[in-house]
Amino acid sequence: MNIFTIIILVAILIDFILGITANRLNLKALSKELPSEFEGVYDEETYAKSQEYTRVNTRFGFITGTFDLILLLVFWFAGGFNWLDEWARAFDFGVIGTGLIFIGALVFAKIIISLPFGIYSTFVIEERFGFNKTTPKTFAADRIKGLLLSVVIGAPLLAGIIAFFEYGGTWAWLYAWLVVTAFSLVMQYIAPTWIMPIFNKFTPLEDGELRQAIEDYAEKVDFPLQGIYVIDGSRRSAKSNAFFTGFGKNKRIALFDTLIENHTTEELVAVLAHEIGHYKKKHIVKNMTISILHTGVMFALLSVFLQVPALFDAFFMEEMSIYAGLLFFGLLYSPVETLLSIAMQVMSRKHEYEADRYAAVTISEKEEMVNVLKKLSKDNLSNLTPHPFYVFLNYSHPPVLKRIEAIRYGDY
Repeated sequence: MNIFTIIILVAILIDFILGITANRLNLKALSKELPSEFEGVYDEETYAKSQEYTRVNTRFGFITGTFDLILLLVFWFAGGFNWLDEWARAFDFGVIGTGLIFIGALVFAKIIISLPFGIYSTFVIEERFGFNKTTPKTFAADRIKGLLLSVVIGAPLLAGIIAFFEYGGTWAWLYAWLVVTAFSLVMQYIAPTWIMPIFNKFTPLEDGELRQAIEDYAEKVDFPLQGIYVIDGSRRSAKSNAFFTGFGKNKRIALFDTLIENHTTEELVAVLAHEIGHYKKKHIVKNMTISILHTGVMFALLSVFLQVPALFDAFFMEEMSIYAGLLFFGLLYSPVETLLSIAMQVMSRKHEYEADRYAAVTISEKEEMVNVLKKLSKDNLSNLTPHPFYVFLNYSHPPVLKRIEAIRYGDY
């Protein structure tokens, strides 16, 4: 084993061990006693159900994570990457075509292998806890659509990246960075109107009390309201959510139909206020900027390691290639990705506090925001007492009790 083998193997195992440790601590943190804040919201049966939901998903996550780890290690040390490379090269389609075959085969194999786990999660676990509304037809259609989008959108982008690094010379990483950045910005613009509707039906919120209340609030906070849409989320799940997407004239605020069904007008305005808070605090722009800068650094480093034979030797490759190097560098870069992910989670939780704070000071009664959080926690069977280490590694949102405390007692 060379140094790259050791670094990648240690990084993968440390990440796996950290995940197991966080999960074990999280399960131990489950409290049989309902937090007093949620008395009258959860009954005894629902609270026990929420804890069991956490346990079941944790165990299932351990099984899938262990399976993926073993599969990767077996494929790696059995020389699977070199075998796949020889198979892809046999088609003699040139470096770009070969790269698409090599990466495409791995992606397709991953989809097929993970399919039984997705079926079990959807039709057994989510069904058991009353969330699943997905029919087999919808489940299959979603995956076929996702695969087709990967081919139509992802394949040309991948081909472009391979071409840049193959023929672009010293500044290949810069060209790739600029193209990927432009692609990301275009996708942000077109996704709300062209891609997301492929999976969900977006219906403009009809006139009535709710729309009027939302428009009044938007005018109050000087928010350029382009569109409010209702998503048919109930086709797939009983869970509720809302989100803000796109920019420019294609900005959309989307409310799940399950959210509208389960909340009052005042509570829905509070949800909207939170989403507008993200816009007003420029969280979307900040996240996008960080992502763009990170991509640039990653491509610059990639351009260096693509020239290092030892990286390919670590995976028993007989020939070096751009496309295989993309994958191997991704594994080598995983410790940095893990650290960056933790940092982004910390920033995301800070943004959620800021959006909550914005909502609390701009709606008529901040207690409505508290009511929303409580109901959403119950409806989604959230874990009310997550362990801090698990939150540190995995949570993009602060624990609900922390959010309620900040809304009620924060210094605004």
